[in-house]
Amino acid sequence: MSARPTCTNSPTAQNLHYGTVPNPAFPGRTAGGSSGGSAAAIVLDAADGALGTDTGGSIRIPAACCGIAGFKPTYGLVPIDGVFPLAPTFDHAGPLARDVAGCVELLGLDVPSVSLADLSLAVAWADRAEPLVRERVLAVPARPVDFPTAEHAAPVFMREVGDVHRELYPENAELYGENIRPKIERCIALGDAEYEAGRRARTELAERAADVLEGFDLLVTPTMGFVAPPADVVEQEIRGAFTLFTFPFNALGWPALAVPAGPAENGLPASIQVVGRPGDDALVLATGLAIEAALKP
Repeated sequence: MSARPTCTNSPTAQNLHYGTVPNPAFPGRTAGGSSGGSAAAIVLDAADGALGTDTGGSIRIPAACCGIAGFKPTYGLVPIDGVFPLAPTFDHAGPLARDVAGCVELLGLDVPSVSLADLSLAVAWADRAEPLVRERVLAVPARPVDFPTAEHAAPVFMREVGDVHRELYPENAELYGENIRPKIERCIALGDAEYEAGRRARTELAERAADVLEGFDLLVTPTMGFVAPPADVVEQEIRGAFTLFTFPFNALGWPALAVPAGPAENGLPASIQVVGRPGDDALVLATGLAIEAALKP
């Protein structure tokens, strides 16, 4: 009996064993990942909604690439029992759907009705996005803030990945994809000093994020700073850019919603990320509904 190899956990949905997930909405472009199959199934009308997992953006990235909605809830709101861990304190599960209403229905929360005019919204990172993506994000009335990204917290993620595979990998290395082995080996080899620096950075991120958002209801950002790149993009070259605006909210455990925002560069969809504090899931979804309605042509 042959063993089943592991998946690649790629933000580009590229898998050396099973092939690349196609983007049915925009052929030749990546579907995003790693929950790209869920997004593609929705676009193909093979499913009305789907479950995704998200450790650094894997619900929101495919939602953005495919022009649909995807929601990463507050850490722990959706149980992940039975999901093989990637990095346990960063791992989330949540819904993808054609629109925000579909995510609301799948999650089953009681969502209030809100008006954008009644909300105090902050916006971050729009200046780091491509021009038309930036234009779509700035169509939402919000005040600019200097919100932190989370690159310096990455060693905590790496240590958790390394701990998951520390005993499994040495005996099963040949079952891992060739593009995954170097990542696993780097995570296993991570030193204690780097890990401790990452822990401090994660604590500082939480403190600074709370300070920056003081006085605001929610935060709005680009989900990605660019539209879906070609399907054959080199994952190692673009991985950091894919997760730059999504990973902070895995490190924080805050709810974050990818909302389709209309066409941007090359006619491909932009995506707006709506973010709240832990437990503000219903408000995030309600605001996503309002933004989606406001941006409809």
